Amino acid sequence: MSVAAVVLAAGASRRLGSPKQLAMLSDETLLGRAVRVAREAGCSPVIVVLGAEAELVSRGLPEDVLPVMNEQWREGMGASIRAGVGACEGAAEGVLVMTCDQPAVTIGHLRLLMAGREIKASRYAARKGVPAFFPQRYFEELMTLKGDVGARELLASAEFVDLESGELDVDTVEDLARAREMFR
Repeated sequence: MSVAAVVLAAGASRRLGSPKQLAMLSDETLLGRAVRVAREAGCSPVIVVLGAEAELVSRGLPEDVLPVMNEQWREGMGASIRAGVGACEGAAEGVLVMTCDQPAVTIGHLRLLMAGREIKASRYAARKGVPAFFPQRYFEELMTLKGDVGARELLASAEFVDLESGELDVDTVEDLARAREMFR
């Protein structure tokens, strides 16, 4: 089955104070790590949804990555998911939606999410979230998402795969320090 990855990287990183997409973790940026992990898990195409600081953030993207501009990035995750899924319609039988700021995501975890033909979410901190896999039959619903809620309603009844340290989401300087400590 062909699975596209939609990497959400449109946010303004207000709490961090600089584009978190470009924050270094070991020898790669957070965005570079997310793209690499998606590609090595077997996703193709890899779509990166840009918004705030799009020109700066897009400079280091590999040539085989499809950058998509989300002009409505201020609306939240729903708008970014719509932009990414819209770019992969017809090119994939499923989509893996992930953010660029969850460094604990592994190739193996993404492969577990993509196994089968049903929605699968990641579970961490006693809740379900992204990364998550959606078969093509859900693309139409994903294209109607609004606001910052993202796909939570769709994920509520989804199967899940536990993501160790998945609650580590790089939003602040302290979060970035914890992530760097994890990857020493």
